[in-house]
Amino acid sequence: MDFFLPIAGVSIDLPVIFFLSFAVGILSGLFGVGGGFLMTPFLIFLGIPPVYAVPNEANNILGTSISGSTTHYLKGTLDYKMGLMIVVGGAAGTIIGIYTFTYFQDIGKINIVISLSYMYILAIIGTLMLVQGVSEIDRARKKIVIRKKLHSHYWIHGLPLRMKFKKSKLYESAFTPIIIGLIVGFIAAIMGIGGAFILVPAMIYIIGMPTKLIPGTSLFVTIFVSAIVTVLHAFNYGTIDLILVTVLILGSILGVQFGQKLSEKVDSSEFKTILAILLLLVGIAIAYDTFFAEEASKQLSLNNIDTLGPVSQFVKDLSEDQPFFYGMFSIVLALGLGVGAAVIRHFFSKLGKKAQQS
Repeated sequence: MDFFLPIAGVSIDLPVIFFLSFAVGILSGLFGVGGGFLMTPFLIFLGIPPVYAVPNEANNILGTSISGSTTHYLKGTLDYKMGLMIVVGGAAGTIIGIYTFTYFQDIGKINIVISLSYMYILAIIGTLMLVQGVSEIDRARKKIVIRKKLHSHYWIHGLPLRMKFKKSKLYESAFTPIIIGLIVGFIAAIMGIGGAFILVPAMIYIIGMPTKLIPGTSLFVTIFVSAIVTVLHAFNYGTIDLILVTVLILGSILGVQFGQKLSEKVDSSEFKTILAILLLLVGIAIAYDTFFAEEASKQLSLNNIDTLGPVSQFVKDLSEDQPFFYGMFSIVLALGLGVGAAVIRHFFSKLGKKAQQS
């Protein structure tokens, strides 16, 4: 069922988008990683220009992060103070990233920059996950237990302005989470991903946070970073498409809930290896598409506004006439869907526990 996206200016099959978003959501829930580094390339492969794929996936990540963060809030596994310090750096990094995005867009190189960024990132993440997955499978078969040094000291720990983080039971320089947030925010603005693949390892090995607080705090940070990316892209470029965003968020939220339930029942080591291979294949596909495939000329057919349906016309007019309100509305939409999904899941989880007790 093809549907014309009034902002991106292309026709897409909405059920296919929903299915892919649902599948990526399952992977996110199963492995505890963001799905932006998979979903954005999929959107590009389906014909959505990178300049539109990035901000719309960032808005999608906002919805899933709100859903996951609300769940962790209800469990009490979230360090607000640490999260807010990372957000300070994330906000600055996002603004720098948007200016960088604008520069490459002005010189006509933004599509190639996004493609190359994904190619290298997927190659790195895929290789690391493949090595880790194979090692975990090998250790499980040989029943080898390795004790790792959890917290190493680097130059970043010698920075001033040290403060207490009671929830994490840490005494850390405020600059440590701020610098980490700066990097995460910059990447999020350029690539439309949450940055969890950098944030989570940094929380473990650099900051030294307790493992149980990391997922919730990471999602908490992603909410603010993705919200800033969404508003800035909507206001500066008008690239947020509410129709695409709605389908992406619905698919992702449902997939994440299913994936989190599945993760409680299966050993993720072998699945992690499969995901790593998938990431490497997507990276290779992006490389081929960037360097070898013939560039298809996809001219947007927005000149004939009369062909737009009432919904598409309304979305397009709102985006052009009220860009800031349009961006804020997309955030509220993600907020409502994300919180709603988390509350519903929490309700049914309590209902299931009561049924088991009785």
